[in-house]
Amino acid sequence: MLGLMQNQPLLISSLIEFADRHHGDGEVVSRRVEGDIHRYNWAGVAKRSRQVANALDALHLEFGDRVATLAWNGYRHLELYFGVSGSGRVLHTINPRLHPDQIAWIANHAEDEVLCFDMTFLPIIQAVHSKCSTVKHWVALCDADKLPADTGIPGLMSYEAWIAPHSNTYEWPVFDENTASSMCYTSGTTGNPKAALYSHRSTILHAYAAALPDVMSISARDAILPVVPMFHVNAWGIPYSAALTGAKLVFPGSGMDGKSIYELIEGEGVSYAAGVPTVWQMLLTHMKTGNLKFSTLKRTVIGGSACPPAMIDAFRDDYGVDVLHAWGMTELSPLGTLCTLKNKHLKLPAEEQMKIRLKQGRAIFGIDMKIVDDAGNAQPHDGKAYGDLLVRGPWVVADYYKGEGGNPLVKDANGQSWFPTGDVATIDPDGYMQITDRSKDVIKSGGEWISSIDIENIAVAHPAVLMAACIGIKHPKWDERPIVAVVKKPDAHVTREELLAFYEGKTAKWQIPDDVVFVDSIPLGATGKMLKTKLREQLKDYVLPTL
Repeated sequence: MLGLMQNQPLLISSLIEFADRHHGDGEVVSRRVEGDIHRYNWAGVAKRSRQVANALDALHLEFGDRVATLAWNGYRHLELYFGVSGSGRVLHTINPRLHPDQIAWIANHAEDEVLCFDMTFLPIIQAVHSKCSTVKHWVALCDADKLPADTGIPGLMSYEAWIAPHSNTYEWPVFDENTASSMCYTSGTTGNPKAALYSHRSTILHAYAAALPDVMSISARDAILPVVPMFHVNAWGIPYSAALTGAKLVFPGSGMDGKSIYELIEGEGVSYAAGVPTVWQMLLTHMKTGNLKFSTLKRTVIGGSACPPAMIDAFRDDYGVDVLHAWGMTELSPLGTLCTLKNKHLKLPAEEQMKIRLKQGRAIFGIDMKIVDDAGNAQPHDGKAYGDLLVRGPWVVADYYKGEGGNPLVKDANGQSWFPTGDVATIDPDGYMQITDRSKDVIKSGGEWISSIDIENIAVAHPAVLMAACIGIKHPKWDERPIVAVVKKPDAHVTREELLAFYEGKTAKWQIPDDVVFVDSIPLGATGKMLKTKLREQLKDYVLPTL
């Protein structure tokens, strides 16, 4: 017997319609790349999102065609979130921190037809546009009078001139909720970047879950500052949850320094912020230097990499801000766990509470997780046993776009499919998960992944290098920074400076190793694989250069 309920698909267009109808006067504030502050509301977002949809229709984009963005957190980017996906196209957010060659590869692999970019990234676009064979339309996210006369990009349009002629009336199409809505590439593993292709259904369910009280606890009473980039896993889904609840949104644009963030928090009455530890460290340094305090900020979600205990203490003890530790992945849309205390923990001593807060948290409803040993056997959730962390759920990838990298799922003894996260973790009896190691040898720097394989491949391309192994070294600001251990060819000569200079132009500047360590040999296993665990032990006393 089936239930007798209405069957309405879960579509992203319903979020902006809801925000327009019930929270139309809710504010959306952006610091523009031009430096000024732009203000409007959810009704304005909805109106201009409909203009975007009409503008895409006028370009004759088909259902499912990809529209790329290379943009900061701002109101125009938000309009694309709804106008592109709501009209049945796929929003493809590209990370501008990648090397231009990677950006061009990703745009071609996604078969993007339109690419919208902030003027900050004009130099990147000028470097890659001739290599992006599928892009037919280039749109600069600016006013018509801010468009340079000669950019070298054929047919470049300003965003405002592009959408201005089009009606703000649009009938959002109704279609299968499993239709693709957006995509985000991850390059934290070996091989080519791989894209997680999100659906309308997965996005809406993730938005619901993120807003729950024991998750991000987002409401119409909040003023939210998402410092986490909109080009990185849809800003952790915050734009969608904000529309769902009618929360005020405050976008920082390109101003990611401590002073700019503090001014926005105080000026806009921000109650809630989200970002990676690196950004918050800059903010705390600015506040301490200026002897400043918060007047409205109450809580912040910190993810992307582990949050240092000192940062949690500083936020709570010095500024009265509650820190929520989170964990997720691009493949999880991205939220998997969030750390909040249970009722029984509230009377524990502060030291015991801190032990819990330092964990990555409890699984959100919708995420199932377990840990297994090398043979795939489930390990107990006792907080002591550790194993490879597996997850599944309605907003977890089942495959990568175009099958890149092969099917990522593994089956357990019961034939159930799970996504292997590449992390090693423990889970305690209360369900709190804690990452203890990573099975992949990627390096996490400032919340961004750096592939050790890529670093090694560049090093061994140098004629003087015989072998190279890249490992991450703890860093007080960036969490980790890469160094590369190098074995020189016999009778070959190369200096540290020459090798570091060799990386220039071959990878993004922030991915270049901080140092080169010359060694006589790199430990190898029986199959010839490099044993980085032994290399780390060998370099345990190494200290990063202070320059």
